[in-house]
Amino acid sequence: MHRLTATYLVETPLALDKAAASLAGEQSSGTFVAVPGETDELKARFAARVERITELESTTTPSLPTGRAAAPGTVYRRAEIEVSWSLENFGANLPTLVSTIQGNLYELAQFSGLRLRDLTLPEIYRSAFRGPAHGIAGCRRLTGVQGRPLIGTIIKPSIGLSPAQTADLVRALAEAGIDFIKDDELMADPPHSPFDARVAAIMRVISSQADRTGKKVMYAFNITDELDAMQRHYETVVCAGGTCAMLSLNSVGLVAAKKICDLGTLAIHGHRNGWGMLNRHPLLGMEFPAYQKLWRLAGVDQLHVNGIANKFWEPDDSVVRSIASCLAPEPLRKPVLPVVSSGQWGGQAPETFRRTQTVDLLYMAGGGIMAHPEGPAAGVRSLQRWWEAAVEGLTMAEAAGKYPELAVSVAKFGTSG
Repeated sequence: MHRLTATYLVETPLALDKAAASLAGEQSSGTFVAVPGETDELKARFAARVERITELESTTTPSLPTGRAAAPGTVYRRAEIEVSWSLENFGANLPTLVSTIQGNLYELAQFSGLRLRDLTLPEIYRSAFRGPAHGIAGCRRLTGVQGRPLIGTIIKPSIGLSPAQTADLVRALAEAGIDFIKDDELMADPPHSPFDARVAAIMRVISSQADRTGKKVMYAFNITDELDAMQRHYETVVCAGGTCAMLSLNSVGLVAAKKICDLGTLAIHGHRNGWGMLNRHPLLGMEFPAYQKLWRLAGVDQLHVNGIANKFWEPDDSVVRSIASCLAPEPLRKPVLPVVSSGQWGGQAPETFRRTQTVDLLYMAGGGIMAHPEGPAAGVRSLQRWWEAAVEGLTMAEAAGKYPELAVSVAKFGTSG
């Protein structure tokens, strides 16, 4: 019988085998008390199974409240556990899969910490999903970029620009040779920049530039909205000749995202805003390897991973692991394009390449391009040069020494980069 396995980091005041059994029971056929219908035959077929318990360190202080008074001297044991479920429990149904591997687990009083680390998906389950329609190879084909990272930016200010003002900015960026531009996640279909008008204004610029140069900038229009509106916005982008749409994944959910991804024409840029709510506490939520697998099954082509020396809390080691998980072949043997972002400028490129040894990235700099002292066009050219230096194996200091034009961005961003 085919089974799906989830790996968790847990903390509990109970014996580890008892706590693990409660997790497996809660998320399959069991409940808090034995019930007549849960026969041995039913349990053998549908009950979750504890596959492994690896004990880790212990602590005397709970990481999260349990809602129960603890006896003096209580020890909270930590462990990595693996639990498996028969595919019969949920079928090719992503929302029910999530309800199974997460669901009520975070509310169980038996745990003072619980974090989903990873999923192992059997081939028969993976094959029920198409996954990314474009992925890394498709995004390279759509942008005409090979052998280096895609260089991208975000329209800044995040909100407030009219369609005409946005189009003027896109024109300058396109003329500088940028590969990718996206709406900010805060910009969708507001009164000051109606979606249809923004698409029309921007695509006139992009199409005109493509006619002249043969290079078509990929613009990720933020279609995040109610489902019917997202589908309308998607078709507006297609009809205007666009190649990409952006979704705020945690806002629209797996079902809506998969519905849009299944349309298949546009590359889907997955923004993970809200990720910190799922990940920031070390003993709560989930880790990125599990997260990206769910969105890969849904069909997202590009996925944010933060960046080296980013402006948020996430450590560099975590960012590097996230990039590696996007580039791993499974599931579906369709890697997702990692989107490096969040306080990036060119000076982080050398360390990014040193740590990841890949150019299969979409390297996004918002302020790092838009706030360049010599203007956004110079910001684009600077990032291109920084990545040339990174692939040469130069450090930030060595790159700035070899290429004097990079000193401008070091002076502007170097103290905070």
